[in-house]
Amino acid sequence: MKYRRFGKLDWQVSALGFGAMRLPTIGGDNSRVNEPEAIRMIRYAIDHGVNYVDTAYPYHGGNGEIVVGKALAEEYRERVRLATKMPIWLINSKEDMDRIFNEQLKKLQTDYVDFYLLHALNKDSWLKIRKLDVFDWAERVVSEDKIKYLGFSFHDEFQVFKEIIDAYDKWTLCQIQYNYENEEVQAGTKGLKYAAGKGLAVVIMEPLLGGALANPPPAVKQIWDEAGRNPVEMALQWLWNKPEVSVVLSGMSTLEQVKQNIEFASRSGVGLLTEEDLKLVARVHAAYKKLRPIPCTKCGYCMPCPNGVDIPWNFEVYNNGVAYNSMGASKWAYNNNIPVEKRASACVGCRSCEEKCPQKIKISEWMRRIHAELKY
Repeated sequence: MKYRRFGKLDWQVSALGFGAMRLPTIGGDNSRVNEPEAIRMIRYAIDHGVNYVDTAYPYHGGNGEIVVGKALAEEYRERVRLATKMPIWLINSKEDMDRIFNEQLKKLQTDYVDFYLLHALNKDSWLKIRKLDVFDWAERVVSEDKIKYLGFSFHDEFQVFKEIIDAYDKWTLCQIQYNYENEEVQAGTKGLKYAAGKGLAVVIMEPLLGGALANPPPAVKQIWDEAGRNPVEMALQWLWNKPEVSVVLSGMSTLEQVKQNIEFASRSGVGLLTEEDLKLVARVHAAYKKLRPIPCTKCGYCMPCPNGVDIPWNFEVYNNGVAYNSMGASKWAYNNNIPVEKRASACVGCRSCEEKCPQKIKISEWMRRIHAELKY
């Protein structure tokens, strides 16, 4: 494992961090984690040098922290820095902050968390949490040694990102969505450099864009194949190539993915990609830009839909049809695989999902278009 500087801290973080958002599940139910396998994966990663584990209150229907807590039992807790997050959307008072944080400590089987992040900040949630004086609460809990360092994860525009960083001089870290497809999306490269310039550690989420970059469509796969490159490794190495990146989180679902990513991390480093490598990534970026019309990462923040629509599933089916040039197959999947009550046709245009979408997708408009194009 290779290690990297973590902002201003006198501590080296593993190049690869374990993101516990996509643990293995049972029967396709995201809330039913395959605990023995998930624990085996997390402990394998730690045994092979990973020292940063990231989770959050809503992951796996609220069960993610429980599984992480079990995985870090015994001596494993002291071998890692643990990060979890405050679910801002559930917070309406400091009493809520205390209640939920104490619930998280219990689930994680720990007396403290190393990094506590305000989850998925955007313009509105940032305003809300400031009005509730979250910094006063956080500094009290830090003084009680229950939180070591404070940070935030982010989904909005660069100007909001800059405002958040500049508003508080005790941030230790920030977590941003970033990959070679998202250089100008949300915080983007501009935000990466700004945060690092302020001394914050920058934690990367969605390095593979929700898995989209790991399974390229034929037109993109051909580019990688002709160059003899692995698309997953190239996406990760593109990130590790940047000195501003502290740690790259991977939401791994199988032990094989854990092993593979550890191998990739072992040969990572700043400035290792050649000019030819960077041109290759630019070619792939150009190819993707032509193929995937909906920038959904399947994060699930838009769910549950009040009317029962499975928004990410509909987006995936449509995007696959466009990317693979197989709208016939997508029509079949839409009409046969997606239950009628979960199809885009069930959308009533209430737009409550759009307020939660980190990508600012106009979901209600896409639902009408998807149904119109995919219905029999």
